[in-house]
Amino acid sequence: MPATAKTAAPAGPRTGRQTTADLSFLARAMKAPALLDAAERLAERALKETWTHTEFLVACLQREVSARESHGGEARIRSARFPAIKTVEELDVTHLRGITRQQLAHLGTLDFIAAKENAVFLGPPGTGKTHLAIGLAVRACQAGHRVAFATAAEWVDRLAAAHHTGRLQAELTKLSRYPLLVVDEVGCAPRGADGSRGMRGPPPVLAGTG
Repeated sequence: MPATAKTAAPAGPRTGRQTTADLSFLARAMKAPALLDAAERLAERALKETWTHTEFLVACLQREVSARESHGGEARIRSARFPAIKTVEELDVTHLRGITRQQLAHLGTLDFIAAKENAVFLGPPGTGKTHLAIGLAVRACQAGHRVAFATAAEWVDRLAAAHHTGRLQAELTKLSRYPLLVVDEVGCAPRGADGSRGMRGPPPVLAGTG
């Protein structure tokens, strides 16, 4: 009598506990805690609004990406070494001189970073130049850009030290990888042996000169 093939019994419907356990395991394996936190709430919304599976998946992944971008922004802000955390929204625009709200809004788009252009803020002390520079740089960090902040004197000291130890080219190469450098207090920068005050290079430079 010929042998007959055996077929496995169809698996029964998954329980909510099994699904939750699997989701928890997979989220940990993917290191995606935000996805795990949002999945249950999004699942309820998906049922109410009759989302497709694709729409539900996209919503879950968007939550995880947003959380990672937020955490990454915080790390980039710490790494930039700002003397204080300031935002463009906190800026008192009534003290700004020589810049319109439209120009401020344009700077806020950060288009100058993609264009590799410089933004230089000139004016007397106390008019918000450093605040504006930091505010834009913080926004750049939140948008995914690496930023380095220092006063002009600190930049000169950093490059001079690299020059004296034979690391100047390596230091310039390292700095060229930053999409944005902030040079504050340019008017206070000491003159170098060649009489120069500033820095030249491909990254855009926000300069607060007060």
